[in-house]
Amino acid sequence: MSQSNLEKQEAKLKQLNQKIKAEKIKIEQRLGKQIISQANLDYANLSNDNIKSLSKKVSKFLKEKSVDH
Repeated sequence: MSQSNLEKQEAKLKQLNQKIKAEKIKIEQRLGKQIISQANLDYANLSNDNIKSLSKKVSKFLKEKSVDH
C-alpha cells in the first residue's frame, strides 16, 4: 500500500474517531439534561459535589436494575 493511501486512511480514521467522540458528548449531554429535567433539579444548585453524588446514585440504581433482569 502506498504512503498516500495510508495517509488517506489515517485521515478517514481520525475523522471517524472525532465523529464518535462528538456523538458520545452529545449523548452524555442529552442524558444529563433529561435527568435534570425529569428530577426537577435546579441548575443553580448543582455543584460538582452534587453532580458526583447524583451520578453515583443513578449509576447504583441502574446497576441494581440490570442485575434484576
